[in-house]
Amino acid sequence: MRENTALSAWRAGEQTIGCWLSLANTYTAEAIANLGFDWVCVDLQHGMIDYTDLVNMLPAISTTATTPLVRVPWNEPYEIMKVLDAGAYGVIVPMVNNRAEAEQAVAACKYPPQGNRSYGPMRAALYGGKGYAQEANDQIACIAMIETKEGIEKLEEIVSTPGLCGIYIGPADLALAMGLPVSGDQPQEEHLDMVKHIQSVCRQHKVPLGIHTSSLEYTQKYLALGLNFVTMGSESGHMMKNAARELAQARGVQQNQRESTGY
Repeated sequence: MRENTALSAWRAGEQTIGCWLSLANTYTAEAIANLGFDWVCVDLQHGMIDYTDLVNMLPAISTTATTPLVRVPWNEPYEIMKVLDAGAYGVIVPMVNNRAEAEQAVAACKYPPQGNRSYGPMRAALYGGKGYAQEANDQIACIAMIETKEGIEKLEEIVSTPGLCGIYIGPADLALAMGLPVSGDQPQEEHLDMVKHIQSVCRQHKVPLGIHTSSLEYTQKYLALGLNFVTMGSESGHMMKNAARELAQARGVQQNQRESTGY
């Protein structure tokens, strides 16, 4: 089976940089993957993407060595199994609150006896190659998001869930759970302290930790902190920021400020 190189890097304690895909477009998916990111994540939760779009985007990403991940809309086993059958090499599961929910996500990612994933890997076996059925349980990454008040309170029981391959922080939702105002990249010291706390628990249990950012500054900040995987914005964010900056420069005016979407 094709190696999940991103997961291998995290297991080795190495750092990776990824990019978020929020637009339903095969060309932008292929173009971003060709830039050399270690992984890209197709966002079915908040992105402008549905399953029909996903099955066109994954083959485009597969023209590169970049690992394809998918953030599913919710912790629904059928959603998880369906994106894995389409060829995703890992899922990021939002709003995981406790051990039972983390176990549900892990079980949906693994074939029996380790889990309850139904067998029918359609495109996944084509992409993964010979040995998929035997090796998928070890190569598919199941990543839980810590971003709710209950998730914070039950952090240790989530992180210590057997079979979980990583924890991913949604900084904006984490801020909301902490009673902080949302600004995408969160500047508050108490927010950073919480990230460090989550990191310490993850290190204790040898679980890789990742976080979303929407700027180079925060990507570098969290890489320097030692997180294993950091998202450096999204294709839509890069497009909007570059276009807005150059439009303002062309007109010789100050760049208009826009509401942060967290991307």
